[in-house]
Amino acid sequence: MKKTLRSQEQKALQKLLIDLRKEAGLLQADLAKKLDKPQSFVSKYEIGERRLDLIEVHYICKALGIQFSKFAKKIEKLLK
Repeated sequence: MKKTLRSQEQKALQKLLIDLRKEAGLLQADLAKKLDKPQSFVSKYEIGERRLDLIEVHYICKALGIQFSKFAKKIEKLLK
């Protein structure tokens, strides 16, 4: 397995999360409030400074109003 920190796949994940947030009509601060986190939490994972675990992604999907399974399909398609 290759390193993923600054990989094209990681960049695709970051872009997908940004696009989904914008599609939901939310600013970083709005999403952070829904997650009960500071705005910097959203900023850091969107720019790749912070990695997310699976449970965090699940909560982000919930806050964005997207089913986790649909998110998984979207990222799977991007990574092919």
